[in-house]
Amino acid sequence: MWALDYNVSIAAWVGMIALMGLDAETGVFMLLFLDLSYEDAKAKGLLRSRADLHEAIIHGAVKRVRPKMMTVAAAMMGLMPIMWSTGAGADVMKRVAAPMVGGLGTSFLMELLVYPAIYLLWKWRSEVRHLAGGGQPAPVVQEGGVL
Repeated sequence: MWALDYNVSIAAWVGMIALMGLDAETGVFMLLFLDLSYEDAKAKGLLRSRADLHEAIIHGAVKRVRPKMMTVAAAMMGLMPIMWSTGAGADVMKRVAAPMVGGLGTSFLMELLVYPAIYLLWKWRSEVRHLAGGGQPAPVVQEGGVL
């Protein structure tokens, strides 16, 4: 939006909402693939260290590269004619498409680089660290007692 010198408008918000829906959908699939890879490694007894967890997460994330690339490419190819158009209504449609075009690249990087890193930290702190140490996870203590 900044690069095209567009102001935030209702049309821009429509584009942002559409982008959030697409990102939420593909993000759920990324978490599904990470969970499946994690559970598979856990069932096989391969989660003995942080490196093992890292390998399991990489295995799950790599399976999402091609589907995410195809989603981004298809959406970009569909939006480029709108960005190049000059006819009636093009000024509004460009403001709808602009956040999606820019956001698809950001979404691609976030899903393939940031989500797996956050998943690694989450699983390491909540489950695998305790499994790697051989002990049981520490009980969660709240004001009323132990859960």
